[in-house]
Formats: sequence, C-alpha cells, structure tokens
Amino acid sequence: MNESIKEKIIDVCDQKIKQKGDNVGLSFYAFFKNKNSEPQLLMEVATWWIMTEKLDHFEKAVKIKKMIQAL
Repeated sequence: MNESIKEKIIDVCDQKIKQKGDNVGLSFYAFFKNKNSEPQLLMEVATWWIMTEKLDHFEKAVKIKKMIQAL
C-alpha cells in the first residue's frame, strides 16, 4: 500500500476512535467516498483486508490502525 492510503487509513481510524471510542468498528469502505473514483486503490485495500489478512467485514479501528502502522 502506498503511504497516502496508509495515512488516510490512520486518520480515519483516529477520527472514528475519537468520536466513538476504542470499541468502534469499521470496514475498508470507511476509507473511500461513496463514489467509486479510485477503483484500483479500493481493490488494493480490499485485497489486503479480505485476502491477505482475512479480516471480518467490520474490525476494530484500533486493530486496523496498529496493523497499518506495522506495514
């Protein structure tokens, strides 16, 4: 994953945690606008989420943030 999407994922996780607490869950769709303006990047993140890491549809934001920071 490129640094731009990693930063965006971390920012979104931080925002959700701040708004709703440490137990907030999210899906990989949370990192994209409703429009499919970046299909290749969406597929890259989806592949990492589903195929590589085998994560559930919703995961804790704190978990995702730690995983992204470790990449």
